[in-house]
Amino acid sequence: MPPATSLAGQVALVTGASRGIGAAIAQELAAAGATVVVNYASSPEAAEAVVATIQAAGGQAWAHQANVADEEQVEALVKAVLAKEGRLDVLVNNAGITRDGLLMRMKSADWQSVIDLNLTGVFLCTRAVSRTMLKARAGRIINITSVVALMGNPGQANYSAAKAGVIGLTRSSAAEFASRGVTVNAVAPGFIESAMTADLDKEPILKAIPLGRMGQPAEVAGAVRFLAADPAAAYITGQVLQVDGGMVMR
Repeated sequence: MPPATSLAGQVALVTGASRGIGAAIAQELAAAGATVVVNYASSPEAAEAVVATIQAAGGQAWAHQANVADEEQVEALVKAVLAKEGRLDVLVNNAGITRDGLLMRMKSADWQSVIDLNLTGVFLCTRAVSRTMLKARAGRIINITSVVALMGNPGQANYSAAKAGVIGLTRSSAAEFASRGVTVNAVAPGFIESAMTADLDKEPILKAIPLGRMGQPAEVAGAVRFLAADPAAAYITGQVLQVDGGMVMR
């Protein structure tokens, strides 16, 4: 009998998978047996490096460029996956950007670009894969949100709003898709060691984390692997799993 978290024979699409948390997720799902499509927007070399790492470990993966904030590119991405693999079992909506700044000084363009990629991109990808998943009466959609969606964060009004919107979208789509066997959940990372957090002042952050350390991308990836698995997480939908060292307890 295969392990409860095996994804053997399945196809997973991970957006924004050329670096950081996305790359860790892609590698974790491949290690679980899935064929992984490594989506990237503008870093083909980095994406191909992730593919090479997966293949060197005995996994299967290939890369495909698409800006998930662009409706036509998203549709083309999903069509390419279905044309090549004939199925799509897991979608991980990970792609995201930050454009930090105090709200009173925030440029409208910085607000909109974050909303477009971090929230509208999740909507576009979810809608695009929903057709094939609902028809198959099976599928796993995992959205990467953030603890700042739950607690807010000065200087990140755009990012916090987008990530809070992802939680609302997660729960609404979970309710819509449940009758067809498709689950939709979210993972909310706290402060994870990555390029996005490299320049932060760590001391006050660590004081706010009961476990006393930053998280690792692999720890977020492990949560995604669990939520993607059948039967391990088959009875979980519409939930937000916090991977934050206890930073937000509610």
